[in-house]
Amino acid sequence: MQRDEEQGQGGAGRAGRPDRRTVLADAAIGVLADAGVRGLTHRAVDAAAGLPIGTTSAYLRTRQALLTALVRRLVELDQGELQAMGEERVVVRSVDELVEGIRELMRHRLTGEGRRRSLARYACAVESVRDPELREILVPRENAGRAVVRAFLATQGVTDPDGRTATLLACIDGLVFDRLVGGGETGTDEIQGLVAAALRGANGG
Repeated sequence: MQRDEEQGQGGAGRAGRPDRRTVLADAAIGVLADAGVRGLTHRAVDAAAGLPIGTTSAYLRTRQALLTALVRRLVELDQGELQAMGEERVVVRSVDELVEGIRELMRHRLTGEGRRRSLARYACAVESVRDPELREILVPRENAGRAVVRAFLATQGVTDPDGRTATLLACIDGLVFDRLVGGGETGTDEIQGLVAAALRGANGG
């Protein structure tokens, strides 16, 4: 009965605590980031969550169920981050502001828990090549951060703000991946180059 009550809370258990599935999904993200796909097991998630052996398999019986819950939680966290960043800036008035916003996003994605989420995200992206369900969950979604970028490009006269936004964000994602794998800092000039490419041809430029 308690498990059913937790599942019915939509991500929040009693007294506002995360429900058990959310706790397990968060633990699974950490395991995947630290141990890779091969290290992602039900027992490893139990240990990471500090729960008795068998807890993860009781809630997420198969490996597919575990991966699906993990990916859904990743998307939820990423969307929350992008939504908050977009709501904080609301309007971007200059290239410099856009570049700084992208630098802030990359700092989130390359340090602390954000870095672990990025490692898990790219591992899931590889898994999704052979898994249509995971691939569908990982499809980019609308959020305030994406909307802010698209609105700025539109005000600059970009003829296809939707397409240019998608391309710019994909390039940023690639740059994050490159830094995760190769290390090093991301220079402002690199981000400025990506933004300049997105703006190329705008207003006759």
